[in-house]
Amino acid sequence: MMESLPAENQVDPHKSEDCAGTLPELALKGIQLFNQARYFEAHEELELAWRQETGPIRELYRGILQVAVAYLHVRNGNLVGAKKMMLRSKRWLAPFPEICQGVRIGQLRRDAAAVEQLLYSGISKENLRSLVLKPVQMSDRAERTG
Repeated sequence: MMESLPAENQVDPHKSEDCAGTLPELALKGIQLFNQARYFEAHEELELAWRQETGPIRELYRGILQVAVAYLHVRNGNLVGAKKMMLRSKRWLAPFPEICQGVRIGQLRRDAAAVEQLLYSGISKENLRSLVLKPVQMSDRAERTG
């Protein structure tokens, strides 16, 4: 059974201010590393962003970093680790709207879910390592300002 987030860390998807801001530099760098398939480094930067942020938006960075770790496990052929991190990432990304801080979170959830489905399909380690892992997509607004 999944524990719920503490009230102070819950994101209200109906409050635009939770997602209206721009990504902090560390989170943006983490996403850039993610999109270069440098998943370990992406995790490190996103974890720094998560640690620095005190508001509920920090869980956005946690969710993305956990997808990065899942993808790292995919690349290393670690099926068990990939499944575990995919499950964790869903918890943190679920409360966020389609686009948050310029990140297309809905698309990331769908891309990660497609990979997760393959993880449970009986895929071999060799085929696991060759999966196409999609980058984190940004909104047009974020691309213009970031």
